[in-house]
Amino acid sequence: MSFDPLYAFVFAGLFSPGPNVILLTTSGARFGFSRTLPHVLGVAFGVGITSALTGFGIGALLLAQPALTFALKCLAAAWILWMAWKLFRSTRGPQAQGRDRPFTFIEAVLFQWVNPKIWAIAMAASSGYAIGLPPAQEALRLGTAFSGINLFVCLFWTFAGSLLAVLMTRPVWWRGFMSVMALALAASAVMVFL
Repeated sequence: MSFDPLYAFVFAGLFSPGPNVILLTTSGARFGFSRTLPHVLGVAFGVGITSALTGFGIGALLLAQPALTFALKCLAAAWILWMAWKLFRSTRGPQAQGRDRPFTFIEAVLFQWVNPKIWAIAMAASSGYAIGLPPAQEALRLGTAFSGINLFVCLFWTFAGSLLAVLMTRPVWWRGFMSVMALALAASAVMVFL
């Protein structure tokens, strides 16, 4: 029995900071672990779908169509900047109430379609770690690897965020945390075009 190097690549790619990590850590801090679980599950499911599509060659289509790729990047940057603005304006403490709420399962799934980091990692995995399986089996291999690993990554960052909420007892610390997370998220929108 041998270790598939795809798993190490996927873990390193998904664990590192990006839009999902920032949003889940912030949501864990703002709304708590249990209220963020639909967001966690939606990210894991959506990442699995996106990565499976690269196994069917969708990633190659994006690379072959620069206009489509640019449109996807513009949509991703706009959505990420909008979320960063919402975070920046949110200075309420943990367990925020009212209209403010965590992502739903469907919102989290849909975000993966425009998440540039997920597309980049999935395309790199499908081209660099393919093992010559038929497209359907390769898609299943990629989808299950990404979903399974990402579920644990998402749970870790959400739990870390919920622990941060316990530590941030002063409003100034909370505002500082939200500002840093919003700026990091906005920076990831700029990196879409790099």
